[in-house]
Amino acid sequence: MTYMLLAIGGAFGSLVRYSLGKFISEKSKHAFPIGTFIINITGATLLGIVSTIGLSSNMMLLLGDGFLGAYTTFSTFMYEGFNLFQEKEKINAFIYILCSVVLGLIGYALGSKIGKL
Repeated sequence: MTYMLLAIGGAFGSLVRYSLGKFISEKSKHAFPIGTFIINITGATLLGIVSTIGLSSNMMLLLGDGFLGAYTTFSTFMYEGFNLFQEKEKINAFIYILCSVVLGLIGYALGSKIGKL
């Protein structure tokens, strides 16, 4: 059952991430990877909510580990940050990496507060 919940949540999370990332990329023609940025910040915020609202362990597997684990993407974050450095976009790279980490922490904390309401 555990693997089934993870697989279902992960499948939906990756589909939403791909679709939303593609949609944002098509609307924004900037060097700054805004799609991954938005996805990771919203994912951190949602994880803050999900982890504090008292879900059952099965729902946490489905939504937290499965869906949000696949929805957010650390590997793409690293890939895009590294590419900005390689493309001589050092200021954008620093802004992207720093803001992702700081706003991700703030988003999680905010989500946690929302979840406790």
